[in-house]
Amino acid sequence: MEQIVTSINNVLWSQWVIYTILGIGLIFSILTRFLQVRLIKDMVKLMFQGKSSEAGVSSFQALSIALSGRVGTGNIAGVATAIAFGGPGAIFWMWTIAFIGASSAFIESTLAQIYKVKQDGQYRGGPAYYIEKGTGVKWFAVLFAVAALIAMSILMPGVQSNSIALGVKNAFGISPMVTGIAIIVLLGFIIFGGVKRIANVAQIIVPFMALGYILVSLVIVLMNITQLPSVISLIFKSAFALDSAFGGLIGMAISWGVKRGIYSNEAGQGTGAHPAAAAEVSHPAKQGLVQAFSVYIDTLFVCSATAFMILFTGMYNTTAPDGTFIVQNLKGIEAGPGYTQAAIETIFPGFGAGFVAIALFFFAFTTIMAYYYIAETNIAYLARGNNSKWAMFLLKNVLLSATFYGAVKTAGLAWALGDTGLGTMVWLNVIAIVLLAKPAIKTLKDYEKQRNQGLDPVFDPKAIGIKNADFWEKEYKKEQDHAS
Repeated sequence: MEQIVTSINNVLWSQWVIYTILGIGLIFSILTRFLQVRLIKDMVKLMFQGKSSEAGVSSFQALSIALSGRVGTGNIAGVATAIAFGGPGAIFWMWTIAFIGASSAFIESTLAQIYKVKQDGQYRGGPAYYIEKGTGVKWFAVLFAVAALIAMSILMPGVQSNSIALGVKNAFGISPMVTGIAIIVLLGFIIFGGVKRIANVAQIIVPFMALGYILVSLVIVLMNITQLPSVISLIFKSAFALDSAFGGLIGMAISWGVKRGIYSNEAGQGTGAHPAAAAEVSHPAKQGLVQAFSVYIDTLFVCSATAFMILFTGMYNTTAPDGTFIVQNLKGIEAGPGYTQAAIETIFPGFGAGFVAIALFFFAFTTIMAYYYIAETNIAYLARGNNSKWAMFLLKNVLLSATFYGAVKTAGLAWALGDTGLGTMVWLNVIAIVLLAKPAIKTLKDYEKQRNQGLDPVFDPKAIGIKNADFWEKEYKKEQDHAS
């Protein structure tokens, strides 16, 4: 089974796909005139603006749900596997995909807002919606919805639960089966409560977990501050084959850095677009900018925290493509959360294993919550006009089963299935956002024009020539009627 899945991933994640994703992110950066730098003040300010409504969530809640998905196992186990198979240089390429990926996150999240709908009393949107409304190709939209549904409910939850179970077993000796049962009981309580409960839980847990994790990493960095120049030098030299030990890994560094970077920050994957559509905002670009910044939070802050802890303490192994060790500082420890646990143990003996297990629980658990929300949105898309209650109930049970299954299976198979799900979604969504970049760029220009005039931007799609943005056409008309 694992060999079959690996063969599929070799196609989905071939080198030309990796370079295509990097290239598209760079093109979006140029088209938006590097908004990830120019508009960073707007990104931070907009995070805390706006309130929730009966139909939608606040900008901060949408950010929290998106970060629930972005900040997960990839930030701990994913960074470790990138270093294990791509060397320290993989971290540079994670940073690179985060920087240029912020523009991709803006495009997809802005499109999600432009083409969102009000369905069953709440806002819904995401790639399936903007593919259908923006391109008019319904079968393509249905294909994405089905792929996302399979990936989010079956293939990817196991990666998160597997890492939780592995971390808890290493730290506390608790059986993965017991951990798996505990996860699905807690998860069931939350997802059966609907999107509002997911948003409320996310906005409390996500900031707390990310800040706590970053603070611990800062302590480790400060206690080893004299090593900072050499670690930074190692990352950059390894990224460009200038380091003698890691010189032969440049291809692997790029591949693993980009793959794990996308897995972690989800830029271009289409997942972050789903909660972005649920935000209550006056202009689509506002939520696009918020979601662009969420990529920074995920990769430049949280992933970097893991990388620095591992590299500063030297608690990692790196293998060559032929399976031989280039670096072997941790005998008998599989690439994953064990690296981070060992790194913290060097500074805080008796603390590292337990801390990482708890951090993994929060990171991965909230990610599974986000996966459910994304899967639910795609069920809502596929079942429009029909009674979807039975489908939602089935979805909940399938996702809980996949979560439990992942907790008790091997890490290799769990990650391989996760890569398959992610790769399929990335392929489909990247094609869509390339085709639909024009409306998103128009919307950005409209936002900046109004902002430069001293206005709080309000969106009128007809004024800038965007069609099929039905929700906004009605919303703008309501605003005009109210003003008159």
